[in-house]
Amino acid sequence: MDDKVYQVLFVCTGNSARSILAEGLMNELGRGRFVAYSAGSHPKGEVHPLALKTLGAHRIPTDGFRSKSWEEFAQPGAPAMHFVFTVCDQAAGEACPVWPGQPVTAHWGLPDPAAAEGNEEQREKAFRDALVTLKRRIELMLALPLASLDALAIQQEVKNIGTR
Repeated sequence: MDDKVYQVLFVCTGNSARSILAEGLMNELGRGRFVAYSAGSHPKGEVHPLALKTLGAHRIPTDGFRSKSWEEFAQPGAPAMHFVFTVCDQAAGEACPVWPGQPVTAHWGLPDPAAAEGNEEQREKAFRDALVTLKRRIELMLALPLASLDALAIQQEVKNIGTR
């Protein structure tokens, strides 16, 4: 059995919605086998209230989330990441820091629910849709036999997950 604990970073531009949802989901679904973090290239400085509401509605703890810079995770003493995922197209195109340890990277882009327009119900639906997509991708990743795959196979698998 693989007892390794994998560190995962979800990156988005503002670190207020998608990356927060992904962090919460991975920590909940990964059940100690994965420890997730989130960060942004240009953090908004606050977590979107609908991100926390959406996580809470799915019984995922909402304590401790904060909007922070990805630079925190490129500093000496930061957790060494095994995986780094961009979840927005803008962050995917930006020059990312050099992550210590050469983590597996992939782009798992999806529409920004914080940019959704309309009434409260429509905006809440955008957050639910983002959560459902991220949940499906995270579940696919958690099902991978990471201990038995080589680095190239893992890279290809997580890249493919981003298209689902």
